[in-house]
Amino acid sequence: MEDSLPIMVLISTTVVVGIGGQVLARWLQIPSIILLLLFGIVLGSSGLGLLEPSFLGSGLEVIVSLAISLILFEGGLNLQIRDLSSVSVSLRNLVTIGVLITLSGGAIAAHTLSKFPWAIAFLYASLVVVTGPTVVTPLLKLVGVEQRVATLLEGEGILIDPIGAIVAVITLTIVLSRHEVPLVLVGTAIPLLLLKGLGLRLGIGTAIGLVGGGLLSLLLRQSKSLPQELKNLVVLAAVWGAFSLAQALRSESGLLVAVLMGMILRASAIPEERLIRQFNEQLGILANSVLFVLLAADLSITNIFDLGWGSVLTVLTLMLIVRPINILLSTWNRGFSWKQQFFLSWIAPRGIVAASMASLSALSLTEAGIVGGEAMKALVFLTILMTVLIQGLTAGWVARWLGLQTRQVRTAIVGNTQLSQLLAQLLQQKGETVALIDLNADDANPVQLDDIPVISKYLDLEELEAEGIASLNTFLALTNNPELNGILAQRAVELFRPDIVAMLSQPPLNSRDNSSVAATGIRIAFAAQVSLNQWNQSFAANNVQLVEVVLQLENFAAQQSELQACIAAGSWLPLLVERDQQLQILLVDELWQVGDRITCLLDKSSSSPVPTLSQSHSKILLLPDQVPLKPVLLQTT
Repeated sequence: MEDSLPIMVLISTTVVVGIGGQVLARWLQIPSIILLLLFGIVLGSSGLGLLEPSFLGSGLEVIVSLAISLILFEGGLNLQIRDLSSVSVSLRNLVTIGVLITLSGGAIAAHTLSKFPWAIAFLYASLVVVTGPTVVTPLLKLVGVEQRVATLLEGEGILIDPIGAIVAVITLTIVLSRHEVPLVLVGTAIPLLLLKGLGLRLGIGTAIGLVGGGLLSLLLRQSKSLPQELKNLVVLAAVWGAFSLAQALRSESGLLVAVLMGMILRASAIPEERLIRQFNEQLGILANSVLFVLLAADLSITNIFDLGWGSVLTVLTLMLIVRPINILLSTWNRGFSWKQQFFLSWIAPRGIVAASMASLSALSLTEAGIVGGEAMKALVFLTILMTVLIQGLTAGWVARWLGLQTRQVRTAIVGNTQLSQLLAQLLQQKGETVALIDLNADDANPVQLDDIPVISKYLDLEELEAEGIASLNTFLALTNNPELNGILAQRAVELFRPDIVAMLSQPPLNSRDNSSVAATGIRIAFAAQVSLNQWNQSFAANNVQLVEVVLQLENFAAQQSELQACIAAGSWLPLLVERDQQLQILLVDELWQVGDRITCLLDKSSSSPVPTLSQSHSKILLLPDQVPLKPVLLQTT
């Protein structure tokens, strides 16, 4: 028991520190890798000495391998194959020609500026051909750039990891078998070894990945006897099983297996896909956190300082010369503007695959008695630190400077009615970015709205995240179907977790139904009961009028009572409330306050009495029929 105690403390401390770093990074809105590396170095052998990964022995390699398989599987699971069609040629170039450019350019820079022997220089370059999907994907979500640019960067990060890892393993094998590599890889033995090793690993990984992914998707689709609570665990077992089988046949071929299984499972569109993605996203965060803290704890900070300024110049050369050449050649004549190419050149942070492969390679070199392994590992971690810090922290500024940053949708309204269009236009007038989601759109009868562009006609609710709805503040279900409103609102809670999820309460919903809805975190918008059909008829007859009411201190109770009576009678419909310069959908369960500026819709044809409000406290607003506003319209089948 005493022998196992240090390992137990090491693992539990690593998890606590890693998850704590993730939470803090999310709060600070910075890449989590920065804090994970910082915490690992401070608590590791170069700092306080509280974390000693050496206690794990060979178990560290096992943890690294299994954790990376989870990270790559999650990456494949989040990759939309159909989105890659617009960048397929450029993506192919990046993971083929781009690998060769980075390999040769990085090796020349490491040999010339860091004074590494050619063998170690090529090994370093093979380790940094990869980018970090665990860094790139959250960074792009945070920054919000054009979809085509984001797709190419995410696709590169996911697909280049297994290829780069295979190249690194082959390079390490060559270095271990021959302690020196010539200036250029000439002769017959080394090129043949490269081609054979690459082809064999790609072949094994592709075969097992395709078969494993196909069988897994078939099992999840047709197995009615498999309990829901076991399906996530079946996926985990299948991924690790297929990964281990490929690794047993040929080292590092399992990485491609993990990516392909994830892509196939996503393309299969199984009913449990959303739950599986959520589960694996959590596993990926845990794996990423543990790996970075452990690997950083095992890093000697002295070795990084001993590298000197030449190594800083090596990384800058990789960032400012090699990467732009890579992007320029890979995207040549593919329809990318110079601004897009500039941003693509700027974003290439290295991540967990580079860090883990560097640690394992350094260990192999040390065991073989080859000098330079620790320096190479230190340079890889310096590359990770510099690319993440410089590129990660400046990505938003660069995107804004280039004009590539897209406005993140803050409010999504489901249901394309005249009421929803009016609401979207009112929000747009106040500077909000709104998405209208039309569930009834089809190719035969496409929706046409004046001055409102149609972004896509092939979206479902789970895929709206790709259209900039990852950072929703408000989700409003405003369809004609009360039951559908409840279903959509519940799915929005699960998928996007916005601050406000609201729905329209219509007959036949009653107060008991509203109470059960509120228990799920879903709010009721506008009024306790709203007849959408009535308001649609009023819109059609042009019998509606916008009124803005400001609640004043001197007659607050009377104003509130009179308005509530008209709302209950159905002649007034409160839409928006502006409070402390913040505009939001009016919610039934929120108390009104003095100074609230309430925008209401008045039904002029109603027989209910119209409130006799003072003109100083209210004013008539023009309906925004002719205002050239452009809320985003998303159509989905």
